[in-house]
Amino acid sequence: MSQYDVAIIGSGPGGYVAAIRCAQLGMKTAIIEKYTTLGGTCLNVGCIPSKALLDSSHHYEDAVKHFEEHGIEIPGEVKVNLEKMIGRKQAVVDQTTKGVEFLMNKNKIDIYHGLGSFKDATHIEITKTDGQKETIEAKNTIIATGSKPSTLPFIKLDKERIITSTEALKLKEIPKHMIVIGGGVIGLELGQVYKRLGAEVTVVEYMDRIIPGMDAALSKELMKVMKKQKVKFNLSHKVKSVERKGDEVIIKADDKKGEEVEYKADYCLVSVGRRPYTDGLNAKVAGIIIDESGRIAVNEHLQTNVSNIYAIGDVIRGAMLAHKAEEEGTLVAEILAGQKPHINYNLIPGVVYTWPEVAAVGKTEEELKEAGISYKVGQFPMRALGRARASMDIDGFVKILADTSTDEVLGVHMIGARCADLITEAVTAMEFRASAEDLARMSHAHPTYAEAVKEAALIATDDRALHI
Repeated sequence: MSQYDVAIIGSGPGGYVAAIRCAQLGMKTAIIEKYTTLGGTCLNVGCIPSKALLDSSHHYEDAVKHFEEHGIEIPGEVKVNLEKMIGRKQAVVDQTTKGVEFLMNKNKIDIYHGLGSFKDATHIEITKTDGQKETIEAKNTIIATGSKPSTLPFIKLDKERIITSTEALKLKEIPKHMIVIGGGVIGLELGQVYKRLGAEVTVVEYMDRIIPGMDAALSKELMKVMKKQKVKFNLSHKVKSVERKGDEVIIKADDKKGEEVEYKADYCLVSVGRRPYTDGLNAKVAGIIIDESGRIAVNEHLQTNVSNIYAIGDVIRGAMLAHKAEEEGTLVAEILAGQKPHINYNLIPGVVYTWPEVAAVGKTEEELKEAGISYKVGQFPMRALGRARASMDIDGFVKILADTSTDEVLGVHMIGARCADLITEAVTAMEFRASAEDLARMSHAHPTYAEAVKEAALIATDDRALHI
């Protein structure tokens, strides 16, 4: 029986990063992956493939709608080859997952493909696809099994017409009309992909705004922009039935007045969040406590109630984000090595990869009001930037919330071109507890989108923006 200092169950961003860090710190490490490729949801059917399709569809939209204005003329009709687009997406996925395998081999991490389940707190049985079983022993185990798409109890997913994000990444045709149930990150991103490619897209959301976990100003601005892109929104609608009849899907919902409305489409994307995935883990045999929501309970060191078993990522509390899982994987590895790492969960950014991109870190206005914290606001529109006008990406703004008495930056919320990258400036500043004046006095290259951060900081400091 092979013995390890640490075994990681799950090879997504949290799991594989934990494995690398454990190996770097001198531990004999094994990683167990249920599927034939490494990388988990993020690399195979999540972050990476969705961004590949977002970029491809963005290029198509630019060619159809914007190239002529830039003085680029294309003879003949611009057409979508969906099969080729999906093929490129898969090539990106394949290259990325092979990269993770390379990193495992480079760091001398043993890879086991199969379903990992506990026999007890120190032994894990691995059931391979051919049915053969193998048991390994591990002094410590990190559970990093991630999440799966959620659904509603009355919806039967046929994975053909009534689909999740997994199936939406490999459709064989462009929908005529796609109903998206859920106005969160995944639904909006994939809805925008197919809207660009020619589908009619209707978003049906239970809450009174889209991306409800983010600052209300971002929700309002993103919906305004996506409405201009001809995406339809039905907010405060409670879906109560989804049925397929042939190639048609019929969705019934109650609107905010309680009156029934009906939608018909050829595809329905169910995007109502994700659930922790612990199926087949046999956690109870090891004595691990799983709460009523399906999450594994952990302490501040991400240690379960069983002292040598830890859990990270989507299976525990907090936002289901790949980069959050990575930080947690690193933290557990360093704790096992006797170090004292720390994660500031308030400073883990959230991003929506629509165009314009949406990104945020820290507290929202709603949270500050609820906490009774006195704050000031600096908000600067992207359209006032020379760089934004040059690229024709004028939608959006940067909004900085700072403490009224100390001027410390408490939250940064932005929507616009390249905000997914731009948010890191805010994270860096807030990690060092910068004031709005600190940001305002930093030199920002011109012309860039980042100048919006400086201008918003100037407004938050003493209302002295230079360019509006």
